[in-house]
Amino acid sequence: MVGAVAFPCVRWQAVRFLLHFYGMNWSSLFSSRRTGDSLRKDANPDRVRTSFLRDYDRIIFSSAFRRLQNKTQVFPLPGAVFVHNRLTHSLEVASVGRSLGKAVGEQIAEKYPHEGELFRDFYRHELQSVIAAACLAHDIGNPPFGHSGEDAIRHFFTGADGVARQAIHAGLTENQRRDFELFEGNSNAFRVLTHSFNEPQQGGYKLTYATLAAIVKYPCSSLEGFDKKSGWIATKKSGFFDSEIPVFEDIAACFGMPKKESAKQVYARHPFVYLTEAADDICYRIIDLEDAHRLHIVTLKQLLELFLPFFEQEQGYNALSRVEQTLSQINDDNQKVQFLRAKWIGLMVEKLSAVFMKMEQSLLEGSLETDLLKCLSANDQRLIGLINDFSVKHIYNYRSVLEIELAGFTVIGGLLQEFVQAVCSPLNARTEKLLQLIPAQFVLSRKEKHLYSDIQSVVDFISGMTDLYAIDLYRKITGINIPELR
Repeated sequence: MVGAVAFPCVRWQAVRFLLHFYGMNWSSLFSSRRTGDSLRKDANPDRVRTSFLRDYDRIIFSSAFRRLQNKTQVFPLPGAVFVHNRLTHSLEVASVGRSLGKAVGEQIAEKYPHEGELFRDFYRHELQSVIAAACLAHDIGNPPFGHSGEDAIRHFFTGADGVARQAIHAGLTENQRRDFELFEGNSNAFRVLTHSFNEPQQGGYKLTYATLAAIVKYPCSSLEGFDKKSGWIATKKSGFFDSEIPVFEDIAACFGMPKKESAKQVYARHPFVYLTEAADDICYRIIDLEDAHRLHIVTLKQLLELFLPFFEQEQGYNALSRVEQTLSQINDDNQKVQFLRAKWIGLMVEKLSAVFMKMEQSLLEGSLETDLLKCLSANDQRLIGLINDFSVKHIYNYRSVLEIELAGFTVIGGLLQEFVQAVCSPLNARTEKLLQLIPAQFVLSRKEKHLYSDIQSVVDFISGMTDLYAIDLYRKITGINIPELR
């Protein structure tokens, strides 16, 4: 089995010249090497739980993953009607990612029958595990209160004043400062998975390089990220903080991921990332609307108008007439939506796995500067655009969604104000008590030369909170609620 083999990583210095002309290669794009491992470490001997299955298990049993059950996806939690949270969303994305990985892996193995047993085993049996694990972890770095949590962290640091602003601008490099001013959940996921925090053993979760490479959607630093004018998909946001640059460089070297010309820390995406991204893109477009239907925000008629047109040009099993016939035989509207969701996801998996193979050359060259959905037919892109517009108008600007986002700004901003100010200010009775509330796993040195890592520890602490814990702590330290003795 592939999981029992420690695939060697080719050093970047040896292949830079060749990659400039020939790009990446399927045979060198997977490895079971883990963060924190020495090059001499023995291969995993377990032939039941392979290296890539272990990645999935390590994520799903982690406390960081479990906390996603109380982090907002779109609609506020908890409620009388059960809607998706970050955990259920991640599980569903992993399911779709597994299907995409299997569909693509089978095609790659079939297309290259002479690449050897290890190659065939990985693409037939293991790629699906890699993509599923990457999908499972893709939101693990997201703070409380949905995407507004990211905005709240950015807002605090860009607007910081007084002692905190002075310390941040004096003690941090520009890239370090932008890690906070342009805080990104994708970068934070990479940190959560690879950082050791207060543990002596290095490597964090010690995931395989293959899984980690499949997570980093925007392989660039904060300094060069958030630059849509570059034309590179890698710089749409950012993928790793200043503190994790050496870890990502090692992964990029392992797989021969070429650095973008004239860039300092911008790399071509690993091809597996496109499958992770596609699984997420598929899920949230239909599932956010399914939640809205359960909450009576949108009607069944509106959902059918958005999704049935995808089947108009399909034949056989996916023909529109067959889909409509099955829908007519279902009595419950929620069951109709579930059937529609299953059919649409299956159709998109089929289409996007075909698109992935169609774009094979540009994927390996590192020159595909768009996501897979934008490689679909013009008609499919038009229909997806209608879903996007409808969702923005009827879901993402819905009153309760805006309310939870505003609450996130207040709570996260308030917590950052208290704890960052405490880190940046001289120690006194109040700041000392505040800092004692930060668990020991988030190391605080209280030394000026370690200001960046100290602020990171504060952000690690707050971004890892659940919605309810953040609210509870905010109320207690601001005196809104007086804690009971326990």
